[in-house]
Amino acid sequence: MTTICITTPLGDIHVQLALHEAPLTVANFLTYVHDRAYHDGRVWRTVVTTPDNQPNNSVKIDVIQATVAAGFVKLPAIPLERTCDTGLRHRDGTISMARFAPDSAQADFFICIGDQPELDFGGTRNPDGQGFAAFGQVTHGMEVVRMIHQQPQHAQNLTPAIEITSITMHASY
Repeated sequence: MTTICITTPLGDIHVQLALHEAPLTVANFLTYVHDRAYHDGRVWRTVVTTPDNQPNNSVKIDVIQATVAAGFVKLPAIPLERTCDTGLRHRDGTISMARFAPDSAQADFFICIGDQPELDFGGTRNPDGQGFAAFGQVTHGMEVVRMIHQQPQHAQNLTPAIEITSITMHASY
């Protein structure tokens, strides 16, 4: 089992990665972790249903989204590991890769607040219906995720963004 610790000024978030279910996505994420790409990265986006900040989306979700440090060159996109193949689901605390089209995920990731089945394969949040690549689960620190989710924002952009001090390997066995 492999876990990571996302360190922010608001607290730590521990995530167990689903290496066996989503090996390509986990390997990609860990490459960024190993390269320290998330050191001085940021949680920059909060998507909320209350109050709704998704006026152009008919399918509403609750997530926070993070990215690498400014200036870090992202790796090539990876193939989409669909939830219909991995067996993973977008539930409260699920970590998943952000993308705009199938096979376009690179480094940005998001964490679900509450169950988000519309992000699974067949869900309608993304018009292509392919869903997003879930690859782990928060095991400790959901109170930090929820605190970030409720920070001030304008048009889904956190104001200010929340710094990611680091993401480190926490345990592996």
